[in-house]
Amino acid sequence: MRIFLDANILFSAAKSDGAVRRLLDLLIGAGHECWADGFVAEEAQRNLAAKFPEGLPVLDVLLSRLHVGPIHAPDPVLEGVLPLPEKDRPVLAAAIRHRCEALVTGDRTHFGRLYGKAIHGVTIHSPRSIAETFLADARPAPKVLRQPRAKYPTGARPTRLRVPGKKIAAM
Repeated sequence: MRIFLDANILFSAAKSDGAVRRLLDLLIGAGHECWADGFVAEEAQRNLAAKFPEGLPVLDVLLSRLHVGPIHAPDPVLEGVLPLPEKDRPVLAAAIRHRCEALVTGDRTHFGRLYGKAIHGVTIHSPRSIAETFLADARPAPKVLRQPRAKYPTGARPTRLRVPGKKIAAM
C-alpha cells in the first residue's frame, strides 16, 4: 500500500528514536511504500533546522528509504475542493497526485476531523490508526504482564488489627 507521510511525521521520526520512527520501520518492513514529496521534506528540514538540528542527518537517512516525489505546482481546481485550510491543502493534494491510499499526519488541529475518512481515494490516518489498521498482523504477541497470583486461604483473618498508638478491638 502507498502511504503518504506528512512533514510532522518526518520531523518526529527524525527527532527521536521513538514510536513514530519505529512505526515507519514497521511499515517499510511490512512492504508498504512510504511516500513524501519535496514540499513536506522541505518543511520537515526547515523545522528540524530551527528546532532540532541534530535530527537533520537522521532525516536524510529516512528520506533515502522513502519514495520522494517532486514539488508540484499548486492545482487550484483540486486544492480548492479540499476541506482543509489553505496551508494544509498541498499535503493532501500531493498524496492524491502520488496515488497514495493513505495519508499519515499528527496534525489533529486541521486533519483530526478527517481521521478515518477518505478524500479522493486517500484515507486520513493518525500514527496510531495507521498502526492499528495496517500492522495488526505484524505485531508480536503481547508478553505476559502478570504472573498468576498466589491463592490465599479465605478463612484466614487477622484476630486483631494494630495501628501504632491506638488500640483496636478484636474482630
